[in-house]
Amino acid sequence: MDLGIAGKSAIVCASSKGLGRACAEALGREGVNLVINGRDAAMLAAAGQEIRRATGVRVVEVAGDVTLPATRDALVRACPEADILINNAGGPSSGDFRNWTREDWLKALDANMLTPIELIRATVDGMIARRFGRIVNITSSAVKAPIEVLGLSNGARAGLTGFVAGLARQTVRHNVTINGLLPGSFETERMFGVFRGAARASGRDPEAELAARRATIPAGRFGRPDEFGQYCAYLCSVQAAYLTGQNLLLDGGAYPGTL
Repeated sequence: MDLGIAGKSAIVCASSKGLGRACAEALGREGVNLVINGRDAAMLAAAGQEIRRATGVRVVEVAGDVTLPATRDALVRACPEADILINNAGGPSSGDFRNWTREDWLKALDANMLTPIELIRATVDGMIARRFGRIVNITSSAVKAPIEVLGLSNGARAGLTGFVAGLARQTVRHNVTINGLLPGSFETERMFGVFRGAARASGRDPEAELAARRATIPAGRFGRPDEFGQYCAYLCSVQAAYLTGQNLLLDGGAYPGTL
């Protein structure tokens, strides 16, 4: 299927590795020019070179922490007429809410709620004026089914989801959609780190914990980042113009509900 987005421009946050990189790669294969981002400049440069070589699209790297205003400003300067925005940022640490301070909460809200909102604010009016825009917020399956040890993430991402629910119904008439993409367990450093950390904290064997988690997934495996990236690319397509304000769960069937 031709997604109809060749020649478009995208900002993809936190895209030097993991799910963000998979999204950048999938968009690049569709002919989308990219502005990618990550905190590790060397890793980001390597990712940019590899994506450029594999896809032939223009790739601009903007190194820095996307939660900082200076980095967000640099992203927008590098892509002043963004057609696509992929909001993504590493999730906050796991743990017991009794141990979290006010500063921990503010940091989580800044990274996983306020930063995406700031980037939406910086790009959405231009999308509306040009009559095309696709905004995808990479959040978490915890939006659908909260994860006990990820309370900081549960709260911050739910806040972003609530905000987007209203805005997405205002922008869609201008062919600008905003959706959430909710990953379950994917083969990323972040996922392995969370589950191994939880296992160590409770005295369980980390590898046994991963095996037990895998067994709870009807698909019988963890997701591959490239699967996630392809799904993201479809949400950015011309064919997805009638889909907005939705939170789409990609978890191999792990969520047991009907809604």
